[in-house]
Amino acid sequence: QELRPKSLDIKQEELGDVVEKEMASTSKAIEDAVRRIEEMMSQARNESSGVKLEVNERPPSNPKPCFPSLQAIRLLVTTSTNLQKEIVESGRGAATTQEFYAKNSRWTEGLISASKAVGWGATQLVESADRVVLHTGKYEELIVCSHEIAASTAQLVAASKVKAEKSSRNLARLQECSRNVNEMAANVVASTKSGQEQIEEKDTMDFSGMSLIKLKKEEMETQVKVLELEKRLEGERVRLGELRKQHYVLAGGCDQALEDGEARPAPAPRRGILKKPPIAQKP
Repeated sequence: QELRPKSLDIKQEELGDVVEKEMASTSKAIEDAVRRIEEMMSQARNESSGVKLEVNERPPSNPKPCFPSLQAIRLLVTTSTNLQKEIVESGRGAATTQEFYAKNSRWTEGLISASKAVGWGATQLVESADRVVLHTGKYEELIVCSHEIAASTAQLVAASKVKAEKSSRNLARLQECSRNVNEMAANVVASTKSGQEQIEEKDTMDFSGMSLIKLKKEEMETQVKVLELEKRLEGERVRLGELRKQHYVLAGGCDQALEDGEARPAPAPRRGILKKPPIAQKP
């Protein structure tokens, strides 16, 4: 009991109900996200005209690139739900649905975790797009959200693939949906970076009017800023590593959940134990 994952504090017989609720909650979250994006696009179009409309049509000021991504996520969740039902029907035999989920509790917990991650990623993408449109957010948020969506999509596909039949049509559709989500997420990243470069275009720096002393002072101040930023960057990377470690601890058992009843692949041989080739002898 001490070593069991703490992600779900529920009884095994309740797992079936939780799966249904989480999948429904994820679908609702994505539907809400799609609706919010549509409202943002419509509002931006109605409040803009002329040059302002042309500026607002550029990503990332325009949330339009996020719309195909959310549509792809919606189709992914629908296909995943169909595949999940197929898995239960083909694997439960004479047992009830609740008994199937209870018997495969680790797999079920992994499926729930993946579903939550997909819904959360879609919601965060819309909120980030909203803040960028209102000029209160950062463009980097859209990029990070897109990466998170791609990761959670891979988690959902992996969770479904463990129990699905290799010849399943729903599995093939789910994998195709996953590729489509990744492609749309990559488009969001690309359009965001492109739009960011357009918005942040600056005039060529002109130092022709500065004296030698002024130039030297500016150079030293810039060097100080570079060193400060490098130190801060290193600190943030260390913090990111610790956060990821803690995330893996709290999500403990997710990898085992995806391999419930499955054998782990044999570890790759370590390079250190490979024998060196014999040294050639002189004639």
